Amino acid sequence: MIVSLSGILIEAAIFRAVVDCGGVGYEVNIPVSTAEKLPKIGEKVRLFTLHTFREDGQSLYGFHSAEERDFFKMLIEKVSGIGPGIALKIFSRLSLPVLRDAIRRSDVALLSQCPGIGKKTAERLVVELRDKVGLSSGNAAGSPAKKGGEPAVAISAGTSAGTVDAQADAVAALMSLGFKLADADKAVRAAVSKAGADAPVEKLIRVALGN
Repeated sequence: MIVSLSGILIEAAIFRAVVDCGGVGYEVNIPVSTAEKLPKIGEKVRLFTLHTFREDGQSLYGFHSAEERDFFKMLIEKVSGIGPGIALKIFSRLSLPVLRDAIRRSDVALLSQCPGIGKKTAERLVVELRDKVGLSSGNAAGSPAKKGGEPAVAISAGTSAGTVDAQADAVAALMSLGFKLADADKAVRAAVSKAGADAPVEKLIRVALGN
């Protein structure tokens, strides 16, 4: 079982990367969130991978972190109707903190915005995984969510982007300003890369807005 790859990045695209490991090129399927963090062609890269097998072949799926890989594995193994292709699209639309937050709050409307996910599949996703992701400290059971599937925003001074909820709060704040979900999530991911994992939520929002 191949659980990670370390080598030289020789090809890169939105949903695909090729890593040269000791003269052998491995093709890896990746989500947009991982593609955004790839180094330049010719530089060293490490991907945490899931090796899947089917009757018609085998595939490698790669992620920036082991945490993302493990959650991807849980998605395809625990939720009926979600295979690797759909799970990859989910990770391309929602970052892991936002995905976890939506599952905790049973936000079917938000999850249904992912390509290939209808209402029934989103409901199954919540039922199967809600107990596995735990409750958010900022959005405990019974906490209200905004209308239209937006996460409830509760940003406090000094909140760190290192917490699971911080990135979700920043995304929610941008959505309240009129951003679409995919655009808000992409902007916050970029802000985390620029400001650092320990940046407070307020700074993430300013960076995402270009201030």
